[in-house]
Amino acid sequence: MLKRILLWVLGIALAVIVVFGGVAAYKIHETTSQIHSMDSLLSKSSDSKTNAGKSVAYLLLGTDTGELGRTYKGRTDTMMVMVVNPDSKTTTMISLQRDTRIQIDGTDAKLNAAYALGNASQAVDTVNQLLNIKLDGYLLVNMKGVEQLVDAVGGVSVKSPLTFSYEDYSFIKNQETKLDGKAALAFSRMRYDDPRGDYGRQVRQQLVIEAVMNKLKTNPTSALNSTFLNSVSDNVRSNISLTSLRNLASKYRGAASTINRDQMNGTGSMINGVSYQEMSSDEIQRVHNEIENAMDAN
Repeated sequence: MLKRILLWVLGIALAVIVVFGGVAAYKIHETTSQIHSMDSLLSKSSDSKTNAGKSVAYLLLGTDTGELGRTYKGRTDTMMVMVVNPDSKTTTMISLQRDTRIQIDGTDAKLNAAYALGNASQAVDTVNQLLNIKLDGYLLVNMKGVEQLVDAVGGVSVKSPLTFSYEDYSFIKNQETKLDGKAALAFSRMRYDDPRGDYGRQVRQQLVIEAVMNKLKTNPTSALNSTFLNSVSDNVRSNISLTSLRNLASKYRGAASTINRDQMNGTGSMINGVSYQEMSSDEIQRVHNEIENAMDAN
């Protein structure tokens, strides 16, 4: 449930093509071609901005299923806006509450239904409308892709914010734990035993993302191998082009120097037997402002 970071894997991998030569370039091109196979309409906004080295904002979507070739489509249990600013050398991650109440065709729905009832592009449009922003593209990743990524970088270490057990794994508050792919999924998926529910889960998702980013900064070639690149093509979809990935690799690597984390917070409500999170106009404006400030930060 740390889907965002796969974009950095491909971007950083492209930065070392010169070292690895034409074979690596071919493998990455082949992988990105498959990633785009379900969305041939690539983001012109992303290309325009990354060509100029400007800040970009992407929507990171994590589905609750195992493979993108599944018959069950699933919902996006993870929704996160990521702003990458090369000038301020910052990356800002803002988790969106999946149960946020919105309107779809005049009917109450949860934010994560936008993808389930439509597609990734509809999820982007819905978030744009909710927050009054203009996203530059999306990255959609399922759970299997997350597991493969963490294993590809040799595992990650995180410090748990609480003590809990989930799926045969145990974590102790304030104790640093080394996680392989399966353990990272368990750490980032547990919700019901967290006093903060889905908000607590979002924090743990962000911790794993940050750990992967830090691991890649010290060893950027760790995920550049045939096994990982082949598996990525089965578990990732995006409208971010190969051109933008090249630009991210060459111009944006410094943006991982500082990582800022935040969440959109609401209050619970029950309508016709369905639980929602209600976002106040003040909270929506706060998140809007944070995204705009992250895009413009010096």
